[in-house]
Amino acid sequence: MLLRTTDPFRDLDRLAQQVLGTATRPAVMPMDAWRQGDQFVIEFDLPGVAPDSIDLDVERNVLTVRAERVGRNGDWELLASERNRGMFSRQLVLGDNLDLDRIEASYADGVLRLLVPVAERARPRKIDVSHGGDQERTAIGA
Repeated sequence: MLLRTTDPFRDLDRLAQQVLGTATRPAVMPMDAWRQGDQFVIEFDLPGVAPDSIDLDVERNVLTVRAERVGRNGDWELLASERNRGMFSRQLVLGDNLDLDRIEASYADGVLRLLVPVAERARPRKIDVSHGGDQERTAIGA
């Protein structure tokens, strides 16, 4: 499984957001991924995100995860602002050995969990080997 995780501009965007108070693009969500038997498990941290704001799309081998944490409305005074608000987005490039039609997703306790099964054609299998002792021999020129 190939994951696109490098983002050289993340720190620059974070600094610009702190100084200017604006985000120039969607925030990145922290992620863990591992293989467990015949499936890959991917978890995204999305605390405070409403489940109905989560959007998952698969196009070819690219999985896109989008979510939104909305700001508070009403009569209140902001005392500290360290959590990102707004749109979150993450793209993963998944390998051909995964079954993208059978992805399962669940969201609990602020964690989005995806189970991506390994495709049947990519699973290890045994191959029977025949040996020469089982074959009948014929004498040539007899």
